[in-house]
Amino acid sequence: MIEIQEFVFNPFQENTYILFDETKECIIIDPGCSTNQEGETIKSFLKDRELDLVKMVFTHGHLDHVCGAAFIHDEFGLSPQCHSLDQDLLEQVVAQGRSYGFVLQAPPTPGKFLGEGDSIGFGNSSLKVLHTPGHSRGHIVLHNEAQKFLITGDVLFQGSIGRTDLHGGDYDTLIHSIQNQILPLADETKVYSGHGLSTTVGIEKLSNPYLS
Repeated sequence: MIEIQEFVFNPFQENTYILFDETKECIIIDPGCSTNQEGETIKSFLKDRELDLVKMVFTHGHLDHVCGAAFIHDEFGLSPQCHSLDQDLLEQVVAQGRSYGFVLQAPPTPGKFLGEGDSIGFGNSSLKVLHTPGHSRGHIVLHNEAQKFLITGDVLFQGSIGRTDLHGGDYDTLIHSIQNQILPLADETKVYSGHGLSTTVGIEKLSNPYLS
C-alpha cells in the first residue's frame, strides 16, 4: 500500500512528493526544496519514518521542480530519472534561476531516462510512466492503477492546466496529452498536481473550463 506525503516548497509553492510503502523504500518526485531548511525537512521526515530513499524522479525539468536535486544527490547519492526530451531544460536551470533572482546548483546528470510505458519500482510498489508533452516536451505523469492515483506535475491542476508559454510548451499538444493520457483513466483517480490542491479525473472532466 503506497502512502503519499506532500511538501510545499520554494517561492513557487511547488508540491514535492515522497511515496513509500510497507517495505520502507521510498521515492521522491520533483524535489523542490530550495533552502537548507527545506532540505532538512526532507531529511527529518525520512529519518522519523525510517525510510530508505531509493529513487529521485522528475515529472519535468522546470527549475521549481528540480531545484532540490543537487541536495538529494549530495545527501543520498541519487541521480534523477526523467524523460530525455527535458534534458535541455535541466541544462538551463542555473540560468533560469538567475533570471528569477535565485542562486541554484545545477541538477545532476540524469542516471536514467524514462519513456512511455516504463515502470518505476520501489519496495512492493510501482508507478507507470505516461508521456504527456505540452507543458514541456519531456513531461511525464506517474500512474498507479491499483490505488487509482496520478502524479501530474504541471499538466493538470484543480480547475486549470499547465502553462504553455515556456520553452517546449504547446497548448494543442497539452490538451491532446490530457485528453488521451489522463481523461481515459477511471473517474475516481486522484490527481496530485505540481501546485495547489489535489483533485480527481472525474471532477476535472466535469468542471475544468479548459477541458469542456
